[in-house]
Amino acid sequence: MELFLALALAVTQLGGAQGGVPVSVQPSRQEIIAAATDVVQKARYCTLVTIGEDGHPQARVVDPLGPEPDFTMWIATNPLTRKVIQIRRDARTTLLCFDTATSSYVTLLGRASLITDSAEKARHWKAEWAAIYPHGPGGSDVMLIRVTPRRLEIVSESRGIVGDPKTWQPRAIDFPGK
Repeated sequence: MELFLALALAVTQLGGAQGGVPVSVQPSRQEIIAAATDVVQKARYCTLVTIGEDGHPQARVVDPLGPEPDFTMWIATNPLTRKVIQIRRDARTTLLCFDTATSSYVTLLGRASLITDSAEKARHWKAEWAAIYPHGPGGSDVMLIRVTPRRLEIVSESRGIVGDPKTWQPRAIDFPGK
């Protein structure tokens, strides 16, 4: 795989068979989403970043459900946590998922919504959350955070998706209209 990536990078930098025009090794949107889904599922835990009251980013580890096909992610939380207060003030969030086995990561930049509806909570419930929220999705001690992505960034060398060799900017896709 490393040899393939090195060759692909050399072809991109030197130009391909089209008269010196650089050849891009850009994965398709579907390939990026498939790889990102795999990274998130293997990561299990992710880091949710919100904007604190003082404007400083606040990070914490979460156990999300998802991703859905549109890459919406769901997180259960206690309604009294700081992250809920922060999301009410500023819905901009970042969710970072890191697969340690392959050193791959996915970053979702998006907006968070707070969900208290019992039926909606039941539709997006993860069985593992029952250990923390014994009353289940119908309990008042739990609400969901829905993270709706606007942009997805990924780096996964093991899956052939690498960032720019000079700037290290990751491969990215945008979710229009979100």
